Amino acid sequence: MQAIVQAGYGSSSVFGLARIPRPVIAENEVLVQVRAAGLDRGTWHMMVGRPYLLRVIGFGFRGPKNLVPGIDVAGTVAEVGSAVTRFAVGEPVYGMSRGSFAEYAAVSETKLAQKPGDLSFEQAAVVPISAGTALQALRDVGELQAGQKVLILGASGGVGSFAVQLAKELGAEVTGVCSTGKQDFVRSLGADHVMDYTREDFADGSSHYDLILDIAGNPTLARLRRALTPKGTAVIVGGEGGGDFTGGFGRNLRAPLLSRFVSQRLSMLAAKERGSDLDRLAGYLQSGRIVPSLERTFSLGEVPDAMRHLEAGEVRGKVAITIAPDAEG
Repeated sequence: MQAIVQAGYGSSSVFGLARIPRPVIAENEVLVQVRAAGLDRGTWHMMVGRPYLLRVIGFGFRGPKNLVPGIDVAGTVAEVGSAVTRFAVGEPVYGMSRGSFAEYAAVSETKLAQKPGDLSFEQAAVVPISAGTALQALRDVGELQAGQKVLILGASGGVGSFAVQLAKELGAEVTGVCSTGKQDFVRSLGADHVMDYTREDFADGSSHYDLILDIAGNPTLARLRRALTPKGTAVIVGGEGGGDFTGGFGRNLRAPLLSRFVSQRLSMLAAKERGSDLDRLAGYLQSGRIVPSLERTFSLGEVPDAMRHLEAGEVRGKVAITIAPDAEG
């Protein structure tokens, strides 16, 4: 099969198109013929190998353990393992794989779901990681209740674009924070209020929020606390900036420690890859109450270009990699 392979850590030049064997699936896995793959910030971290903490905890010290990058996947079932009971050959599916930038990908049965019929493969491919993370941050960790005021930092990104829509569906009053050029986009997602972080300070004391989602930002914990209600909750999703070893994750680790000594709840989200989250999201997606914000698509050979587009910070929502059906498949 054709696939993007990653030769070490570095810039997008480490990605190259090659012909490699198809994955061999385990008894609890599904072989998916990939029609589209999603691009997320986590794949960028694995491309550059930073923060170095990722290498230490098992992603590969000198180079990535997974030869083929990419997690989000959408396609059709080509083969099922002997222990798989939920899927059959030919079914359209989407989920989280080990190596989606390829014509075929192996996926655990527990990280897969049936593709909502009204979504294209490209739309479906940008849902799993980003929408699943938004759902876990809002409901599981943030414990969002209808009527609460929610502030979303990074509202125009992949996770943020889903978080704005989900928070509105859950009955919240939503303020989205983004750059000047993306304000109209965040409003189109349904945000009640939009704040330009280049001109306004969310922590100036003029407003307080029951829940703050800090998506890959870098405000100090003190600034987050200033914007919270006395019993409010901040959920830190991912982390950027910081040193090369821990990056922004140092702040994530400090948050729950500080939370023990203050009235506010400061939490970090360690997102889990779960097909059950896609089942929870299915109703919203099928009805059109949540719509994947697909900015543009790239071909498999254009993955380096797609990554450079993501690095530039210009993406509104998500981008997808389109993979043509294998003529031999």
